[in-house]
Amino acid sequence: MRRSLAGVALAVTSMVALSFLIPLAALVMSLVKEQGVTAAEQQAAALAPVLTLTTDPAALRESAASLDAEERLVVHLPYDGALGPSRAPAALLERAQRGRESISQEIPDGWICLQPVVLADDRVAVIENFVPEAELTRGVAESWAVMAFLAVGLIAGSVLVADRLGAKVVRSSRRLAQASHALGQGDLETRVDPMGPRELRDAGVAFNAMAHRMTQLLAVERELVADLSHRLRTPLTALHLASERMAGTPESARVEAAVAELEAELRAIIAAARTPLAVGPMGQGMLGTETAPGHPPSAPRCEAAEVVRRRTAFWSVLAEQQNRSCTLDLTQEPTAVGLSDDDIAAVVDALIGNVFRHTAPGTPLGVQVLRTAQAVELVVEDGGPGIPEPDLALSRGSSTGSTGLGLDIAQRAASATGGSMHIGTGPLGGARITVTFALATPPPPTRTPRLPRRRR
Repeated sequence: MRRSLAGVALAVTSMVALSFLIPLAALVMSLVKEQGVTAAEQQAAALAPVLTLTTDPAALRESAASLDAEERLVVHLPYDGALGPSRAPAALLERAQRGRESISQEIPDGWICLQPVVLADDRVAVIENFVPEAELTRGVAESWAVMAFLAVGLIAGSVLVADRLGAKVVRSSRRLAQASHALGQGDLETRVDPMGPRELRDAGVAFNAMAHRMTQLLAVERELVADLSHRLRTPLTALHLASERMAGTPESARVEAAVAELEAELRAIIAAARTPLAVGPMGQGMLGTETAPGHPPSAPRCEAAEVVRRRTAFWSVLAEQQNRSCTLDLTQEPTAVGLSDDDIAAVVDALIGNVFRHTAPGTPLGVQVLRTAQAVELVVEDGGPGIPEPDLALSRGSSTGSTGLGLDIAQRAASATGGSMHIGTGPLGGARITVTFALATPPPPTRTPRLPRRRR
């Protein structure tokens, strides 16, 4: 930006300087030439009274010397010829003698001035004054050099001023961009000091107001999540009492385990909602990733196949009760992804839960974990009616009869690792959802301290 402003200042100042310098240079040259010609005409006119009084060559030379023009003034007498070397063309000289008119005209080597003088015997003598070309351009080059120097100084000064002003604008813009980038990375405490032009100052004030409002909204959202999660404690207590009344039955242990797991999830949600907002992978905000000041957060990492195996085993119990066939196919290769166990578990629970929620009992279910060269694929398919509008299903809160949170959770988790999600039709005849996670980068090798050698 500074270079652009300096270029604009250079172009504008150069055009203005040239528009003034070119006519001014021509005017200086014209004035110098006019002064030389005027001086020559005045010298010739000053010698004319002397010639009317005497035609003595010695007196005429003495008078020409007094006018500082002895070498240039030549007198053409009608009977003695020219007193000095003449440069006047014969045609002009004859014209001045016969026509008795003053002639001032440019010739190839300079400028010639012819002044006719009528003598006592009615004869005509001609005073010639020749101005060489050097006299007509004396001082023009120096004047042009001074004007060029002033123009260069003016252009350099304007470029310097534009660069200084541009530096101030660029500094303000760079600080605002850095603050915006820091806010996008999750630093909610970042603010800018409004500076620079009025528009940038207004932008800085608006940015600070936006950051402050965002912090308030996130705080309200975290408190709301914590409050809503805390309100679920009441139905959980009722479930605990119901499970205690069911003690001794085959279902009591399973219900108690499910209630305990649900309570643990609520505790985790409340604890995550109370912690400050940190930055997750790929710029996604995650709750519950508070780190010590001055230390970068550790990158999450887990084996996706192992988490899928555990969560599928949990859902297979409910599948047996509903007479669903649940198949599981896991790859034997490493499936490390850059997400935590809870994130992968949330994706698996969301996808399998959608199958139980939107298909009739007895509908088959299949789960696969595949490994490709650069990614891990989680495939969940069923034999239900499928998803007629995949694009609408991916819009959070827009799908019919559902909040759309399950697919949104899966899509956000895939995007956090640089992956994607695809909805299609599987071999079972129903929906086939493929969630692709990018493989996690291997951790850097840890260096073991070298033991000092002991000398014998």
